[in-house]
Amino acid sequence: MGRRRKGRPIHGWLVIDKEPGMTSSNVVNKARHILNAQKVGHGGTLDPMATGILPLAFGEATKTVSYIMDGTKEYSFTVRWGESRDTDDAEGNVTGTSSHRPDGTAISDVLPRFTGEIDQVPPAYSAVKLAGRRAYDMARAEEAVDLKARTILVKSIELAEMPDKDHATFRVVSGKGAYMRGLARDIALAVGTLGHVSALRRVSLGPFTAEDAISLDKLSELGHIAPVKDILKPVRAALDDIPALAITEDEARRLRCGQAISALPVARRTSLTNLNQGDTIFAMTEGKPIALARFEDGEIRPFRILNL
Repeated sequence: MGRRRKGRPIHGWLVIDKEPGMTSSNVVNKARHILNAQKVGHGGTLDPMATGILPLAFGEATKTVSYIMDGTKEYSFTVRWGESRDTDDAEGNVTGTSSHRPDGTAISDVLPRFTGEIDQVPPAYSAVKLAGRRAYDMARAEEAVDLKARTILVKSIELAEMPDKDHATFRVVSGKGAYMRGLARDIALAVGTLGHVSALRRVSLGPFTAEDAISLDKLSELGHIAPVKDILKPVRAALDDIPALAITEDEARRLRCGQAISALPVARRTSLTNLNQGDTIFAMTEGKPIALARFEDGEIRPFRILNL
């Protein structure tokens, strides 16, 4: 018999506005303690110095984390010109200096190079794995870190402001796997200087924005006076971009058992004309999430059951 998990079996999403100086794991552990939750994960790591949107998945919501991590992200970050650092942010050691400071025209001229699908070498201090080891563990052990360039998607990047000659702030909308520290480093090189991130904030992630977020202090306050259901967003909040499909209770029972159901009776009740082979759908009955499934060969086949 397996060991029983400590805490309450609660399910849903909570969006934290992370403060600087905390790791994402710190936030997860504090939220778990405040709500006395059995199971918690996060939807996309933020660096310790970074602030902003950190979605936390509780219970069955952890099964939908990948949909958040694959979502569009928006950041605001500030580059400090004239210094490169081994971490590509303000927490690292200085590895080089430059007296050159770019003007607004020079910066704007290079930004098209960083829009669309581009190749980016992740920072040495990153969670990317090399031969099964995290790059940041190797870098901290002063081992050589030889990371290969990866293709990332930058949907848009703009110069937001230049508060002084040493700093410039950018707004970026990106896809999965883009490092803002890498962008800061590479933009600096493109304008003929060195640079690193001095401030970083994640503004949005997937369907979650700053309007959804609360601080850990606020969570601690609410956790003592409000029911958990009033604090958490539903599990389906992560699935806004996935078509929802209403099914009967009998069909739901079969999906819960891992069995496929015929799409024909479902089609008689609900139009499936917008579905293509292999599409993912979100099966629900009476407003309750049942499973994530795929539409294949005239069947709806479950691949992730939500036990709610």
